[in-house]
Amino acid sequence: MDLPVIIRGARVVFTCAGGAPKCGPDQADACPIQHASIVATGGVIEFVGPAAECDARYPGGSAATVIDATGCTVIPGFVDPHTHVVFGGDRREELRRRLTGATYAEIAAAGGGILSTVRATRDATEEELAEATRARLDQMLQCGTTTAEAKSGYGLQADPRRSSKPGSVMASSRASTRTS
Repeated sequence: MDLPVIIRGARVVFTCAGGAPKCGPDQADACPIQHASIVATGGVIEFVGPAAECDARYPGGSAATVIDATGCTVIPGFVDPHTHVVFGGDRREELRRRLTGATYAEIAAAGGGILSTVRATRDATEEELAEATRARLDQMLQCGTTTAEAKSGYGLQADPRRSSKPGSVMASSRASTRTS
């Protein structure tokens, strides 16, 4: 049996309570709850509300993992609905060049651009791609992204036997990150 996880005593908890999906101006309705706590068991949120009510329902002596959120703000995790997280190579230097005025055409002419990461993805092993993907997913989580839909657009090969590499890496990453 899963023990509850209690996030206790946050200064404020923002929720997405109400009808879903929220569109247009309704997205601004974040439903803040002052001096709040959250209880989840087995990955399912059971309670979000005033800390005093939580304390009455789940007294301090009950078996639970308790996270003290005193003075903290708790927000829903970010959702990234479109990310290309599985790829080889690194294009940070290209971003630096773009920020100083270089055009995409100039960068591509110098061997950069998307084709450079397509080449690097083709040349990488599944293990190398998995390691790089795991690092990117970990960084996304540290920045608040709790859900990501990963795209396999870097499988741009003429040889279909090689284009399954990103999909295979995504499947193994999904299995290893569900509870991380």
